[in-house]
Parts: sequence; structure tokens; C-alpha cells
Amino acid sequence: MNLLKDVILQLFFVLIPFVFFNIYYRDKMRNYSRAFILVTSSISLFLGMTFAASVKEGVIFDVRYVIMFFGLVHGGIRTGLILLGEFAVYRLYLGGEGTLVALINSICSFSVSLLMYKTYKLTHRKSLFVLMTGFIFSINALALTYAYFPLYFVKNLTYHLVVITTQNSLGIWILMSLFSKAISDKELFIRHAQNEKIETMSHVAASLAHEVRNPLTAVKGFLRLMQENPTDLAKSQQYMNICMDEIQRTEMILSEYLAISKPLTIRHESVDVVELLKVMREVMSPFAILHNVELEVRTPELSVNIMANPDEIKQVLVNFIKNAIEACANVRKGRVHLALSVEEGKAVLVIKDNGVGMDEGQIKRLGSIYFSTKSSGTGLGLTYSYHVIHTLGGTVSVNSKPNVGTKFSITFPYLEQ
Repeated sequence: MNLLKDVILQLFFVLIPFVFFNIYYRDKMRNYSRAFILVTSSISLFLGMTFAASVKEGVIFDVRYVIMFFGLVHGGIRTGLILLGEFAVYRLYLGGEGTLVALINSICSFSVSLLMYKTYKLTHRKSLFVLMTGFIFSINALALTYAYFPLYFVKNLTYHLVVITTQNSLGIWILMSLFSKAISDKELFIRHAQNEKIETMSHVAASLAHEVRNPLTAVKGFLRLMQENPTDLAKSQQYMNICMDEIQRTEMILSEYLAISKPLTIRHESVDVVELLKVMREVMSPFAILHNVELEVRTPELSVNIMANPDEIKQVLVNFIKNAIEACANVRKGRVHLALSVEEGKAVLVIKDNGVGMDEGQIKRLGSIYFSTKSSGTGLGLTYSYHVIHTLGGTVSVNSKPNVGTKFSITFPYLEQ
């Protein structure tokens, strides 16, 4: 039973980089860094050596080879060398008669890892390759242990065959497989999220181009009237004022579109949702008009502030409003209504439409990765939006009925002024 506990504990230490990755990078739009690999691998190596399996004082068996190979593959040679140095220093500190064998074994295993980690990146049968690598580490450790401690090795033969082989082979297979799957899923999520944003911006840009033509046409018409009657100064002044108003409105719409399109930065600041909704009404109105949908926004007279990244909140609003408008595109007298209020210390934003609606099954899957009610959608827009809202401590609730409409209620922690 103690043997099983030791093995399970070592396998748990092996999974530390994978667990930390899923916790730290869950809501981030980027993948792991070498610094992350170094830190998590160092923690895993330290804990594995501290609570290593042993049947003789000074002779310990842990997952050092697995962690060093993992650090080498995902962090590079520099990370691998740092982990090797960490092991050497800590092993000398722990001491015992197995110290020399451990150092020799680690140098041999690290040399093997250097030869194999580039091949690992090129091979298509990665699971089989890492299992083979784990067996090589195990054979190397068993051979050196037998060479230096033959009587001890034979006496505890079953222990060494089970512990060393299981920790190395199973440990390296679990860690490399799970971590590779996690980073590939993250890359796919980031790529789809970026494509979703580009697609959203292209749709909005098309509607903006359509809307911008209207004020430009008006400006062109009034300038022509001024050319025809250059002596009528009163009329010319009136026409010039109208032209300036139309140009300013066009400039504001384009500026806000560019503000939405620019890359996100990691920052939190006080955001006035009232002003933001007014901006979004101007930006998304052309898109709504293009789909024959009425867009209505109702806000309080006073400011409603939350602590957030303004660019992220803009993108969240674009995603929800765009989805609501598209849901009403084929509905007679389509209408999207946004209402903001403050209730019980929360900023509450209600987005309501009279579109196609959803059934219970679709509502339960909203926000899940790759689920979309649209035939051409990926669902990444709502997935991203849900992550942003939850990260800020907010919530999302949905009420919807097929062919009746949908109501999203989004809450954010209210920032007292």
C-alpha cells in the first residue's frame, strides 16, 4: 500500500505543470511561455525530490527525468540545463550514499533527452515515442542502481522494477500527452477567437461603409448647392454647418470602430458603461439598419462605472449586440433593446431581442467552446465574452423561447464613485 501511495504521489507531482497551465492560462488569450515552464517544472522537481520514494536511506527515486525531459521539450535547452542544475544542487543537499549514482544517472538521462527531444518534435507518433523515452530512462536508472548496489537491487527487485518503470514510463506519457493536448486546444481557441473577431469587424466595417456614404452624399450635395449659389452667404453658412456636423459624425463612428479593432492590452480601469453604450449605439446602428433591425439603448442619466478593460468590454458588447441583430435579421419588425440599471450593488445590462430564440438545449450550451446557433458560426465570440464577464466577477443569465426572442441579463460589480 505504501508503494502505491509513493507512486501516486510522484505522478501527482508530474501533473503540476499541466494543472497550473489550465488554471493560469484558462482565461488568457495567449499560450504558455518558457518562464512558465521553468517555474512549474522547478516546483514539480523540488516536490518530487522532497517526497521521493525510497526503501533505503540515501537512495531515492523520483520523477526528475520526466520533468527534465518535459522542460527541455517545451522550454528549450536553457530551461533543461537550469533544471539539471537545480537537481544537482538539491541532490547534494539531500545527501546519502546514492548521491553519486543519482548525479551520474541524471547526466546520462539528460544527454539522452538532448538526443531525443528534437526527434520528439518531428515524429507523428508522439505517444509511442514518449513511452519509449520513459523505458530508456528506466533501463538507465535500473542498470546504474544494479552496478553500484547489486545486493540492495536484487533484494528489492520487485520494488525497483515497479516504481522506476511506472514513474518514468507512465509519468512521462501522462504529462506529455495531457500538456500537448492542452496547448493545442489553447492554440485552436486563440486562432478561432481571432478569426471570430476579424469576421465580426469585417461585418461591422461593411455596414459602416454603407452608413458613411450617407453623410458623404449629404456633404457632396450641400457643397454643390454652395457652388451654384456662391453669393447667398446665409445659405452657404447653413450648408457649411450641416456639412461640419455630418463630417464630425462620420469621424466619431470611424474612430470608435478603430478603438474596438485595436489589440487588447492587460489593464483594468474605471469604465463608464453609460458612455460606452452610447458609443456602441453609434457604432452598431449601421449594422442594425443593414439588417432592417431597430436598435434601442436606454441608460440612466448618471454614470455607471465598473472596473474592467475598456477594449474587452467593447468587444463583449459587439459580440452580444451583433448576435442579437443577426437573430432578428429574418424577423418582421426586428428589434434589439438594451437597458442598463444599477441593482443591489451590481451594474445590470439587459439585452433583449424578438428574434428566432433558442430552446433549452441550446441555452445550456451557450458559452461552450465551438457551439453556435448559427450555421456558419464557431461560438468563440460568446465563449470569449463569457470568459471576460466571469473574470470580472460578473454573471450571465439567459431567457429564451423559439420564435419569441432572447433576453440576456449581464451583471458586473458596480464601482462606487
